[in-house]
Amino acid sequence: MMIHVFPSGPLCSLRRALLVWLLPVFVLVGGASAGIAYWSYNQMVSTFMDNQMEMLAESLLVHGPDIMVPALTGDQVHEWGAYVVQVFDTNGQLLKSSWPELKTTLQTDDGFHDLRTGDMRWHVYTTAVKDVGAARRIQVLQSGEFRQHLAAGRAWTAIAPVIVLLPLATLILWCVVAVVSRAVGVIARQASAQDEHSIAELSLDRVPKEIAPLVISFNSLLTRLRDAFATQRRFVQDAAHELRTPITAVSLQLENLRGDFAPGAAAQRFDQLEAGVQRAQRLVDQLLRLSRQEAVGAEAAPRPVNVNDVLRESINALIALADQRGIDLGLETSGGPTDAAMLTCASGDLRSVVDNMIENALRYSPEGAVVDVRVMSHQGKLAIEVADTGAGIPEELLGRVFDRFFRVPGTDVRGSGLGLAIAQSAAQRCGMRITLRNRTDRSGLIARVETL
Repeated sequence: MMIHVFPSGPLCSLRRALLVWLLPVFVLVGGASAGIAYWSYNQMVSTFMDNQMEMLAESLLVHGPDIMVPALTGDQVHEWGAYVVQVFDTNGQLLKSSWPELKTTLQTDDGFHDLRTGDMRWHVYTTAVKDVGAARRIQVLQSGEFRQHLAAGRAWTAIAPVIVLLPLATLILWCVVAVVSRAVGVIARQASAQDEHSIAELSLDRVPKEIAPLVISFNSLLTRLRDAFATQRRFVQDAAHELRTPITAVSLQLENLRGDFAPGAAAQRFDQLEAGVQRAQRLVDQLLRLSRQEAVGAEAAPRPVNVNDVLRESINALIALADQRGIDLGLETSGGPTDAAMLTCASGDLRSVVDNMIENALRYSPEGAVVDVRVMSHQGKLAIEVADTGAGIPEELLGRVFDRFFRVPGTDVRGSGLGLAIAQSAAQRCGMRITLRNRTDRSGLIARVETL
């Protein structure tokens, strides 16, 4: 039979499970201790006071007929547990009493008895008749409530440490679980910080011994995952390298054959063949760039980068493409020429982001269009926007364009579908995020990259 220590469900609390199981145990132990202490002290108090009552009665019995019985008050009887002494003759007539307010008769049987007068309980000891000529009998009484309160007080003194330790033990248990939970939380944060570019084993420092096997197993899984990503990157890089040489050779041969085709159907089919080879060559180049970027992205040291300088370098590199298609490409900064919008990241990653964003805008905008690049800052967050005047992207496809090799259906622009995937990966390493939205003032798309 299996006992479920933790409650079933999607999530369970270690603190709640421990408290649910241990608090009843603490309460049960405390209650049992209280009961045992009360019983033991009650027996001890009864035995001790019964002996005193018996010794008092027997000592008074041997005195002469002029025995003196001191008068008592109600407080002495009920609050302090003073013994009430009654002297009776052999006929049961009361001769003397230390507290006359107590109206009781002589008990017919000798020894200890419990009796009740009104709402008060009494414990009584009555002496036996020693000989036929005995002139009197002694009866000693004590308040039953006093005896009960005395036993309860002694028991409370014994169980008070247990009652104090119960919340203290609960607090210590809570703190211990909090410390263990904090150690588990550190492991969770280390695990959540992992990505395909920075997979490393989790530290075993200050990990509880019971959780260490789980962390070791997870580290083994991370190692296999890291090896799998490395194998994938090597395969893509090797394949791209192997394909690059023959495709370049084919491109050179096609360029040499271009002059051998007269205008006509053959020349048109040759143009289509050449366009296909160029597309394959671009795909191989982007695959090689992607594999290199993933391989070294985590190793590049972040440093402060002037965003405006990177944007100007990117625009200068792409201005030829803009001129070729007659596109007005401009840069707008949030301040003057000396203002520096700084970002801490690897400069190569930031350059990859803006290159792909601007190049996409130039390729997917019609000839004679306008592409504006803007740098802005809002609430301490840096943002770069690239706005074009192309056809835009259907709303239902905006989330899919970051998938590798995905191209918007119906477009006649030749591409591989890797540009935005490369840009998004580089942006994430820079602590940024790329979002796309269609323009509302006219047709076109706005690509925005901003710090998180």
